[in-house]
Amino acid sequence: MNIKIFVVNPIEVNCYLLWDETNEAVLIDCGAWAAEESERIRRFVQSEGLTIKHYLNTHLHFDHIFGNAYVEQTFGLRAEASDKDWSWAETIAERVARFGIRYSESVPPLSRILGDGDEVKFGNETIKTLAVPGHSPGSLAFYIEKEKAVFTGDALFCQSIGRTDFPDSNHQELIKSIKEKLFTLPDDTVVYPGHSEKSTIGFEKEYNMYVR
Repeated sequence: MNIKIFVVNPIEVNCYLLWDETNEAVLIDCGAWAAEESERIRRFVQSEGLTIKHYLNTHLHFDHIFGNAYVEQTFGLRAEASDKDWSWAETIAERVARFGIRYSESVPPLSRILGDGDEVKFGNETIKTLAVPGHSPGSLAFYIEKEKAVFTGDALFCQSIGRTDFPDSNHQELIKSIKEKLFTLPDDTVVYPGHSEKSTIGFEKEYNMYVR
């Protein structure tokens, strides 16, 4: 499996594009804010001859969904995600205005509501959905067992964890999610987080001071 990472918007979200030998692909968390970011993704997909079959959101915080309208307009896909964060999508303009950002797009409705244990297939790959609430009620991780890869959104970072100071966050729930859903994966599983650099489950189990 091939993985391309686009770092997008002022908050530096990791937007992931995955594809295999069939050239079927999955896009995860297109937080593309500027037109040049969106165009960079489109050009890469075109140059590689990829067909995006699914668009996934780990959660619906605004920095991860800035590009949802663009993905629908460009690739004809609406996001697959948990609907437990939908209030963030509905009020995106109001929320980003607090940061001095103007956003005029409407976030398209979800095409599929994902929950714990659901599967998403593309090419010869199968993604398993893991519910990891805490950072947000609808936080999901996407695990590809065959490739030893997990995309954790803002639940787990390299030597850190997601924020839990939002009104709908829950610190204890996040720690429980990490311990029961992520730290039970094989140690050599590569962690691809929503921000910053990648890690491994084994490294985080040993060195992440926030999960004890």
